[in-house]
Amino acid sequence: MSRQIMLTSTLLLAVAVVLVPFYWLVVAATHSSAEVFGSPPPLLPGGHLLDNLAGLEAGVGFSRVVGNSLLIATLYTLLAGLVCTMAGYAFATYHFRGKEFLFGLLMLGLVIPSQVTLVPLFKMMLALDWLNTYQAIVLPNLALPFGIFLMRQSMSALPAELLSAGRVDGCGELRLFARVVLPPIRPALAALGIYLFLYQWNDFVWPLIALRTRDAYTIPLAIAALQGATETDYGQILAGTAVAALPMAVLFLLLQRHFVSGLLAGAVKE
Repeated sequence: MSRQIMLTSTLLLAVAVVLVPFYWLVVAATHSSAEVFGSPPPLLPGGHLLDNLAGLEAGVGFSRVVGNSLLIATLYTLLAGLVCTMAGYAFATYHFRGKEFLFGLLMLGLVIPSQVTLVPLFKMMLALDWLNTYQAIVLPNLALPFGIFLMRQSMSALPAELLSAGRVDGCGELRLFARVVLPPIRPALAALGIYLFLYQWNDFVWPLIALRTRDAYTIPLAIAALQGATETDYGQILAGTAVAALPMAVLFLLLQRHFVSGLLAGAVKE
């Protein structure tokens, strides 16, 4: 019994450590900047949420910024999901010379910091005249190493007999991929979609370099632009952060079962 009480207490403490900062973020978003730094700090919702949102709209055009982020993250999720899934399918089911070597090179992308590629990537976008465009944000990272690895592991768990039976029945490779391979790995696809969307939604460094005008800003850039040299309205910053975080939290809570089962897919093979 004492062991169960200790385990429950530890879990409750872990939940509190995670949720208390998030709760305070939501509460602080409803207060003015002066009230945020009051003593004691506010623990209950205030009445300045609409004022903070109006200031965000007037300062950075926050509704347009949210639209930019939604469009970029959605396009990236769809295109990167297609690329990662097809690449994972090739690595999991095809046999060709240099396959393991190529996959090893791809996995090196997991240990190489993304900052290393910023300068050559910037020069490439400049040469293509793609700076300050959506394609400069969406296209460079479509072949995400973790996404390909996840899809390859998930598809490696599929029985080879299933693919052979589909080919015997006359399925072409595209039909086999769409009708036979994808349905059994839906949890992994859901996990990949959540990961890709969050990856692009929260990306800051590369959009900061590639996007030049405020009309093209995403949410992280707009929030950073609210920090002035002499004065910063932290009520607006916290309101913008809460607006950016809440949809992602709701999305994860709704799809967490698929996310967990998708990450575990392919971890155990019979």
